[in-house]
Amino acid sequence: MKVFVTGTAGFIGFHLVQALLKDGHEVIGLDNINEYYDVNLKYNRLLETGIEKDDIRHDVLVRSRKYPKYQFIKLGLEEKESIMDLFKKERPDVAVNLAAQAGVRYSLINPHTYIDANITGFLNILEACRHYPVKHLVYASSSSVYGANTKMPFSVKHNVDHPVSLYATSKKANELMAHTYSNLFNIPTTGLRFFTVYGPWGRPDMALFLFTKAMSEGKPIDVFNHGKMMRDFTYIDDIVESIRRLVPKPPVPDTTWSGEKPDPATSFAPYQIFNIGNSNPVKLMDFIHEIEKNLNITAEKNMMDIQPGDVPKTWADVEALFDYIDYRPKFSVKEGIQNFIEWYVDYYKVDLKQGAKS
Repeated sequence: MKVFVTGTAGFIGFHLVQALLKDGHEVIGLDNINEYYDVNLKYNRLLETGIEKDDIRHDVLVRSRKYPKYQFIKLGLEEKESIMDLFKKERPDVAVNLAAQAGVRYSLINPHTYIDANITGFLNILEACRHYPVKHLVYASSSSVYGANTKMPFSVKHNVDHPVSLYATSKKANELMAHTYSNLFNIPTTGLRFFTVYGPWGRPDMALFLFTKAMSEGKPIDVFNHGKMMRDFTYIDDIVESIRRLVPKPPVPDTTWSGEKPDPATSFAPYQIFNIGNSNPVKLMDFIHEIEKNLNITAEKNMMDIQPGDVPKTWADVEALFDYIDYRPKFSVKEGIQNFIEWYVDYYKVDLKQGAKS
């Protein structure tokens, strides 16, 4: 198939592109390469997939020097006409929308960015899929949509009407928008609520990256909610394998769906929502100790209050996804952290004997 993937200079998109190419698909990647975090990391991810920085031009498709079936375009989701032109020309079979303005804390200081990228941008993707129909639209939602919910594990069948951050609100809005387009225009859509994805080439604003960087530089780490946090950490390879299996399995209308007892995860339209997580929450302090063990460093810890928009615990009920794709996560936190730190030490040339960059 020809698969259109947004966010391919990003963490998950970068890994997904390689998996899809390995499967023999033709891939068109898109990213605006914004400065939310270090653009050099984004350019280096692209370089790993054969897209050279000097080849990149805004709104121009460039072909990978490593993978003949991979093309990349630098473009923002907000650029409606260019998105429409791209779909008209390339006619992808499947679209996977991973591009978004990420981060809960960043939404407190740059709210408009989330509306532009996550609402307007996603609308442009939906409109492109409407006018140039795809067999399946897979898109990134987030575990943050559970907001003030406390019933564990989080289930896609639970009501999620109490978000506690604008980021979460934008992702909940994406699910509602997708349902509308599935209903009105028969676009099969699958929303994925990601749970704390981590691994090599990960995002610098995420806990594992922040902790590893600070510890390796001999700096203290900020531990929110005084360490009383739990996260359903999910390794990148398990995420990518799940998406791989989902791409060729678009949803169909649920003939048993009832408006008297509406199931939020399915619909009378070709629409579905899945949690995509490890279903094994880990205490934040245990996570930190595992990093310390791998780095052979005991971190100095700044114990801090929980930040606005954060939730103290996440735990995914993922049985529906496991049944649908016949796959369960294989990577433990111990393996995942070890793999990340091996990548980090190599990528940043860290001399652990010195506890700092060489």
